[in-house]
Amino acid sequence: MTIMESLSARALAAPQSGIVELVNYARGREGLIPLWAGEGDLPSPAFINDATKASLDAGETFYTWQRGLPELRQALSNYYRRHFGVSLSAEHFFATSSGMHAINLCVQALTSAGDEIVYLTPSWPNIVAAVGVAGAKPVAVPVDFVDGGWSLDTGKLEAAITARTKALFINTPSNPTGWTATREDLSNILALARKHGLWIIADEIYALYFYDGERAPSFLDVQQEGDRIIYANSFSKNWSMTGWRVGWIVAPPEIGQVLENLIQYSSSGLTPFMQRGAIAALEQGDEFVRANFERAKTSRNILCDTLIATNRVQTLKPSGAIYAFLRIDGIDDPRRAAFDIVDKTLVGLAPGTAFGPGGESFLRACFLRDPAQISDAASRLADYISRL
Repeated sequence: MTIMESLSARALAAPQSGIVELVNYARGREGLIPLWAGEGDLPSPAFINDATKASLDAGETFYTWQRGLPELRQALSNYYRRHFGVSLSAEHFFATSSGMHAINLCVQALTSAGDEIVYLTPSWPNIVAAVGVAGAKPVAVPVDFVDGGWSLDTGKLEAAITARTKALFINTPSNPTGWTATREDLSNILALARKHGLWIIADEIYALYFYDGERAPSFLDVQQEGDRIIYANSFSKNWSMTGWRVGWIVAPPEIGQVLENLIQYSSSGLTPFMQRGAIAALEQGDEFVRANFERAKTSRNILCDTLIATNRVQTLKPSGAIYAFLRIDGIDDPRRAAFDIVDKTLVGLAPGTAFGPGGESFLRACFLRDPAQISDAASRLADYISRL
């Protein structure tokens, strides 16, 4: 038996990221405009960094609360009251070591080997891999692409539910498509979950990146007492904290001990000094989030207007999130095209093949960057498209 053959089947089945593959290929090139990853170009603001430094200087380097510092959990409660108009006690919140860690904990809490989680695709690839590594089965339901926009047929969602289904994973606003569920969509999805006795794992990380209102509709707007909904979220996008790897879960307090146990046996708790930075983000960061949003909105318009004007790109301006998902006439193999584009234009795009069924003919661009840089990237891409 070889070394590789001795590894677990689940570990061996974990796919290589189609996004990271391209990043590793071209990272660090001079003049590169990297639109492949879901992050902006601004570093974390000083008020967050300063709170973290102060915590380190104060010696907060010991083990801490598994569920998160009480002050952080209360700050999350206050954040949801401000932005979502709901009153959730601190007992609903759990600090995690990244949004990805939050998703993994949700999957672990809800599934056993052989169970199924139904998800919408094209999708961020990490959820699919997380379900597989946990020993469960991801079941894809394609979102429909019509005239440059995306829509959900809840009939297709219900048709994918089987006796083994334990949860529906719903990411809205969506990475990578920008599809954003309406309040009616959410009500219909919740009705399916109630009918079939399912959990909903709600990934609403982009809720404040919504271009048709103050924030995107949320399951918090339609849920009732006793509904089985668990929310996975992250500090990464709103506050320019992608490298911090800090996230959170919102869940019914009844399952709190289970989540605390899973945290104990995966990370043993988020470092306290990073939690102090997260508290500062929540308490002092609303204006920073608004500025980040306005930056994204301006850059969205620049990128989409420029590319749509080529008459070779099928897309509409996304209603939510921070991505343009582009179908370009003349490109049949987006993975190969992504390598060609970065070689010839120094613009890094993520191939749609990385986002599962329905994404095979697309390329994704993250526009949460300096509008001047996005304008440059859009011009380079338009020139490339004109030469196809």
